[in-house]
Amino acid sequence: MSFKSRLTLSPLRHFYSCKSTSSSSRASAVITPASFCLRAFHASAVMSEPERKILTEEELERKKKKEEKAKEKELKKLKALEKAEKMKEQQKQVQGSLKKSAKRNVKHDDSEENPDDFVDPETPHGERKRMSKLMAKQYNPTAVEKSWYPWWEKSGFFVADVKRSKPPFVIVLPPPNVTGALHIGHALTTAIQDTIIRWRRMSGYNTLWVPGMDHAGISTQVVVEKKLMREQKLTRHDLGREAFVSEVWKWKDKYGGTILGQLRRLGASLDWSRECFTMDDKRSKAVTEAFVQLHKEGVIYRDLRLVNWDCVLRTAISDIEVDYTDIKEKTLLEVPGYKNPVEFGVLTSFAYPLDDGLGEIVVATTRVETMLGDTAIAIHPDDTRYSHLHGKFAIHPFNGRKLPIVFDGILVDPNFGTGAVKITPAHDPNDFEVGKRHNLEFINIFSDDGKINCNGGSEFEGMLRFEARVAVTEALQKKGLYRGAKNNEMRLGRCSRSNDIIEPMIKPQWYVNCKSMAAEGLSAVNSGKLEIIPEQYKAEWRRWLEGIRDWCISRQLWWGHRIPAWYVALEDDELKEIGSYNDRWIVARDEKEALVEARKNFSGKKFELCQDPDVLDTWFSSGLFPLSVLGWPDDTDDLKTFYPTSVLETGHDILFFWVARMVMLGIKLGGDVPFRHVYLHPMIRDAHGRKMSKSLGNVIDPLEVINGISLQDLQRRLEEGNLDPRELVIAKAGQKKDFPNGIAECGADALRFALVSYTAQSDKINLDIQRVVGYRQWCNKLWNAVRFAMSKLGEDYVPPLSIKPELMPFSCKWILSVLNGAISETVTSLNSFEFSAAASTVYSWWQYEFCDVFIEATKPYFVGDAFVSERTSAQDALWVCLENGLRLLHPFMPFVTEELWQRLPRPSGQTRKESIMLCEYPSPVEFWTNERAEKEMKTVESTVKCLRSLRAEVLGKQKNERLPAFAFCQTEELAGTIKSHELEIVTLATISSLKVLLSGRDDAPVGCAFDTVNEELQIYLKVQGSLDAKQELEKVRNKMADIERQKEKLEKVINATGYQEKVPSHIQEENAAKLAKLLQECEFFENESLRLEAEMGQ
Repeated sequence: MSFKSRLTLSPLRHFYSCKSTSSSSRASAVITPASFCLRAFHASAVMSEPERKILTEEELERKKKKEEKAKEKELKKLKALEKAEKMKEQQKQVQGSLKKSAKRNVKHDDSEENPDDFVDPETPHGERKRMSKLMAKQYNPTAVEKSWYPWWEKSGFFVADVKRSKPPFVIVLPPPNVTGALHIGHALTTAIQDTIIRWRRMSGYNTLWVPGMDHAGISTQVVVEKKLMREQKLTRHDLGREAFVSEVWKWKDKYGGTILGQLRRLGASLDWSRECFTMDDKRSKAVTEAFVQLHKEGVIYRDLRLVNWDCVLRTAISDIEVDYTDIKEKTLLEVPGYKNPVEFGVLTSFAYPLDDGLGEIVVATTRVETMLGDTAIAIHPDDTRYSHLHGKFAIHPFNGRKLPIVFDGILVDPNFGTGAVKITPAHDPNDFEVGKRHNLEFINIFSDDGKINCNGGSEFEGMLRFEARVAVTEALQKKGLYRGAKNNEMRLGRCSRSNDIIEPMIKPQWYVNCKSMAAEGLSAVNSGKLEIIPEQYKAEWRRWLEGIRDWCISRQLWWGHRIPAWYVALEDDELKEIGSYNDRWIVARDEKEALVEARKNFSGKKFELCQDPDVLDTWFSSGLFPLSVLGWPDDTDDLKTFYPTSVLETGHDILFFWVARMVMLGIKLGGDVPFRHVYLHPMIRDAHGRKMSKSLGNVIDPLEVINGISLQDLQRRLEEGNLDPRELVIAKAGQKKDFPNGIAECGADALRFALVSYTAQSDKINLDIQRVVGYRQWCNKLWNAVRFAMSKLGEDYVPPLSIKPELMPFSCKWILSVLNGAISETVTSLNSFEFSAAASTVYSWWQYEFCDVFIEATKPYFVGDAFVSERTSAQDALWVCLENGLRLLHPFMPFVTEELWQRLPRPSGQTRKESIMLCEYPSPVEFWTNERAEKEMKTVESTVKCLRSLRAEVLGKQKNERLPAFAFCQTEELAGTIKSHELEIVTLATISSLKVLLSGRDDAPVGCAFDTVNEELQIYLKVQGSLDAKQELEKVRNKMADIERQKEKLEKVINATGYQEKVPSHIQEENAAKLAKLLQECEFFENESLRLEAEMGQ
């Protein structure tokens, strides 16, 4: 177009500008596309004849195209202006209608509501919950969680069916102790496992979650013994074995099921039709069969070895039941059964006289009482100080026993102490190995209750072991053999149940040879057949199994699985004690079978059969649990369908004691690993990182979090326990500090969600109850969001069978796209056992996208008649979001999602599932994804965030006032984006209007507070009255200084020696882009600084 033609067009443009701004009528201000095209056509025709003759055909074609482009550009501008005018008018209508609507709602609330409409009617037990006519205005966990579980259970929703064609997914609940009440560790296990099971059930699997209880040998026996003593002043020995075991069964039947009821309160969707107990008939059969098979293969054997002996409980205990304390120096400790504290952390030296008048040899020990059982003294073969004593003897000062002096280079360190070590093979693990190497005598000096027996000598017989410690020291002093004592660091083992000091004792016991089974367990993990999550525990797995020792499975208890072994006592035996002859044991399934075997082995001889009085370690029956719960050793349908199971979820503290043993026994007896994945959850501590302990008062009962409890009742619970007065004072003080107002009622959903969210915390969870309270408050937000959305759907709304996002308004396209992303991320996280990430994704979508943005952004659609078509789309998008969002959340929060889902309107022509738990879990829908909408909404959200911040800063206390705003854009593309989403920005930012300005075309507004969204966008807010330019200038200079610091830091990195060669190219590109952005921001703030300085007259 020539210069003259451009001059001819400019008055028309000026005409349009004047007309549109000065006319009082909106209609007269709009030039239609047709009228504009006509004017443009006449304008282009104003050209001289000579000019027309000079132009060639090619030039004319180019000219024509330019004119067409100019027309298109002007038309676009006109349409944008028309849209802006329409939007402003709609905003006015919306704002006015919103106020009227609010007034109408208030009036309605005051005069028309019936309180009974918000109250749930009573629901008969086991029936579908009868819900109130109207949704309550506030979320109440007790009301919401009241009736759903009995209906789920009675309806059989939890029951797995072997005949289903769906792929199986199986979890075995780690069986809680029959003695137990629900503790927070159980709640964490339940929350995680139920999340997995509900998700898999909704994902099309034939899910089986097996509940069970463990008979908990030691724990249960201790509880019942205490009860007998408290109520009848009797010991188990007073009753006798049969009567005592009968008392335990009575106790189990009365109190043992408490924890299973508590699991129901948490919403655990367990298959109760398969509930089991480790000592019921089927499980007992499995234990006996496993013992018999393993003994037949030589895996189980009997031997005389050292065990961890508890003198209070009078039984061997497992390593997991021993708590170790490091003692640095002389320390007095309380020990059960002793009136006075006992001294530990002291190394006592004394001398043994040598035979043949060779003098003496000095040894040292922290357990001087054990010298009564010494049978040798060891020295290093290279120690020249004692080379002359090889083959000689020391004389025991109290019984005259000759103690051989042996050379042992494995145990003895010649540089430690005197270089001579006393050897007590029957009471020390290291000495035990020395005794075997040198064929020494093994002398047990303790009775089962921790007293000195006849082997210890008449002078000390009958004394408690730590009383004997003092007596032996005094006796050594009298004989002139005491050589002094000094502080000594030591590690002291105590029983976790009785608090007794563990005594190494030599006992004949049954053992499992674990070496070959451990190799199989290692191979399963190394080959990937068994996955351990998190991966960090693979190293611990290898450490345990590579250094595995044989497993002692005998326990000297009365409650438990009696060992299926019978001792054959011949009439002419010299030694009459059971077990005196190790080759007389017969292992059989029952006494009848043992009798047949005994008659065959001892044909023609008179004998008696005596069953081993010991019971099996509880971990033995627990180790068989994945097999026994499915019917092994019988070839049941359950076993064929559901073994191996899918996932084992438990705490990392029992990786070896339970998980490894299940793997070893599963492979050995079941022919395959018992599960494909092991997920190990963190251990729960209190908010301060302390281990939960009754004596600290920080033990949290999950039911008290679910139902709420006052401080007074918390402290009453402590008083009803068995803490001593000093511990009670400390515990009460701890409770008062942590829960000054008690614990608020949170409900099961909030507790479950909090616990699952915590699983990202490494190997420990520092549980803060206030976080649970926070999720309880979030449930209220969820409730009210759904309540609001339902009010916008209306009673007559019928959801569509399908939707077309491409025809929906921008906010609807966006919410469906981010919902799609949330679904994808959640499923990916669940598949990866990243439960915290999954919970966070679901929470973020509901909170920050659905509630905070979508609901607010679509409110104008439901006011007045300005957005009729948009309203229908928004209703459909609302319903789709609610229906999918609740299904997405259900595995984490089963109760509230069921209640809300049941209230949703149903699509016509479709049969809806009875329960949300039977619905399909959401899966991504490809055509919902809209990257452009997501990108544009990010721009909208960052703009809104900046405007809100600036608005709060400017308005102070007058937060409800709406101010006009400006968006100053650096590019036309960004200006177009902001302009097209003006309604969303105005609505979300609570401003009166938004004018879009373009750098290079428009000047920045004056008299405004401003802030920067990013390097391409700045926002301004018109301030009522005068603006403090000095304050604004100070803000600009601070930001410039901050940008300068960032720029200098980045430039230092970029200019560093070797940067070009060492730093990856994509990082260099990112840094270059960052630097460009900083320079652009710096330029903007420099211009703002100059402008403000000019305003101030500087």
